[in-house]
Amino acid sequence: MKLGVICDGISRDLRHAVDVMDDFGLDYAELQFVGDSEVGDHSAQEVREIDALLRDRGKPVSCLSRHVFAGMTVANRPGDALHQRHMDALRRVIDMAHVVGSPLVRIMTPKKEQILWGAGGAEKWNVAHGAWDSILPLIAPAVELARTEGITLVVETGNGTMVNSNATARRLIDDLDARDALKVLWDPANNCWCHELAYPDGYEAVQGGYLGHVHIKDVKVDTPGATLEVREMGEGQLGPLFQPMADALRTDGYNAVVSFESVYHPGNGNFEAGFRACIDRFKTIFGP
Repeated sequence: MKLGVICDGISRDLRHAVDVMDDFGLDYAELQFVGDSEVGDHSAQEVREIDALLRDRGKPVSCLSRHVFAGMTVANRPGDALHQRHMDALRRVIDMAHVVGSPLVRIMTPKKEQILWGAGGAEKWNVAHGAWDSILPLIAPAVELARTEGITLVVETGNGTMVNSNATARRLIDDLDARDALKVLWDPANNCWCHELAYPDGYEAVQGGYLGHVHIKDVKVDTPGATLEVREMGEGQLGPLFQPMADALRTDGYNAVVSFESVYHPGNGNFEAGFRACIDRFKTIFGP
């Protein structure tokens, strides 16, 4: 498998992040924030400079990860002011993807309504009626734009978003008939919040051509207590599952990128120190 990192988890100083990548033999750069700006907000000159730096250092871009559609709700409608701002941002990110050669652009989904489907009485009393159907026309124009632009979108399984599991990500792709242009960005740590077991359940949900990209970090969730703790890799609830996940990816011939997401710090706010504490284990499990 191809290994990379979300660069701003090391540093928003891209040159320094690349230096650290070289120290640990990581090849693929995922870009989210560079300098003071999120991808899609850089000037044309800044994009050219980012591209030149990464090409000079031999770091292909795996994904451009802006928070497209994050923060929207089921009350938003296609073409309203907020939706238009997100679509405009997506166009800018796709333009950047063409320059830096990124095959993938991340999108998110609107804020979560908890119960989307039900039976045995829940369909009357508990389901957020129409919530799921309301997000489809918000995402559909992004899929059409991706098709036009020859780019693949990946929808992240996010905390607090309508797509917060591989099961809901797969359903989104199927309901939009979008397997040609939309894949799953699987973040199994995020999926812990909704108690989707990463392996085998989560993995099986994205088999058959749905998986496009992977984020790896480790967490401990307390859903009743509304508390999330990021932990050193292997010390959270995903610790026993990382190896079978990696083995399954190898067995099935996954040949895209697995990105380490450096959002852990050892109690001092130093995320680069957290990266350094985790990265050897990440490489041992997911590396060649």
